[in-house]
Amino acid sequence: MKISRYCAFSLFLILVSTLVFADGIQDPKVIIKGAGGGNIAQNGKCGQCIGVGFNFSFTIPESGSGNLFFTNESGKAWNSLALFVTGVPASSISCHSQFFASCVTKTLKNGSVEILFSNGKTDNKDRGIPNGGNFQISFACVKGTCWPGGITVTGRGSAGTLPEPATLALMTTGLGAIIARRKVKKNRFNS
Repeated sequence: MKISRYCAFSLFLILVSTLVFADGIQDPKVIIKGAGGGNIAQNGKCGQCIGVGFNFSFTIPESGSGNLFFTNESGKAWNSLALFVTGVPASSISCHSQFFASCVTKTLKNGSVEILFSNGKTDNKDRGIPNGGNFQISFACVKGTCWPGGITVTGRGSAGTLPEPATLALMTTGLGAIIARRKVKKNRFNS
């Protein structure tokens, strides 16, 4: 009886979490793609690209939208890229990238927002930004809602692994199921 309640509660949590992430609001967007506009961070000469290491910063164009071009000169392929911005709530930002498997936004304790593009696994060599790869960060307006112009954004590329939020949720659910099962077995033997 208790197990069916746990299963029903788990399904309810999954449904609610899906609805939370499925908002229909048209938010300002940040997109990471190849410097040529494609899905590949091409190596080689890029006249408009600025060379960056693991840590870098830039300013959003005054118009609130536009493309900024960079080259990864850190010496390592990036498995994740975090952008830190202030002045825009995390709930108002949408993000997308062909280079990374996921993108999440969250508000940090200091009030700034982290926009995290990540793969979750270092063995996925087809994704991420390779060393020497040229890429662009695009700030887009969606239905008239733009980024505030002139805001400084800090970027941090990383070659390490970061677990995806879905992986953490799955791990927590599994751990909860193990603990619940132990309690059920313990109660059966004590009866």
